[in-house]
Amino acid sequence: MVVLRQGQRSEARVITAVRRHKHYLLVTLRGCDSMDAAEALKGHEVCVREADLPDIGPGEVYHYELVGMRVITTTGDDLGTVAEVMPTPSNDICIVRAREREYLIPLIDSVVKQLDRAQRRLIIDPMPGLLD
Repeated sequence: MVVLRQGQRSEARVITAVRRHKHYLLVTLRGCDSMDAAEALKGHEVCVREADLPDIGPGEVYHYELVGMRVITTTGDDLGTVAEVMPTPSNDICIVRAREREYLIPLIDSVVKQLDRAQRRLIIDPMPGLLD
């Protein structure tokens, strides 16, 4: 079950099939049996209850969990807050915003040292030039 949301409108829909295609999931919804029906859903936000999300492995994180986290360097510098997460073919990137700056932080093991869900912090060891 998912909820499709656009603006103030929302509608619950039943998922009948899911398959991977490259970096995407292709979802088939009950009652959406033509290209025209699918096209009518373009632009809707797909919402899933947190309890319905599949379990993730150690070292994995859902993007929504990162949004709003503080990003702190291993030396204690507070870089700002994760505003959004941008998927790329090689690795995902956190867009971190502070009042006057924006940083693009790659979600790779050599940079991310700790994900502290309880404190809502991402501890990073920035590689040379990352914060310039």
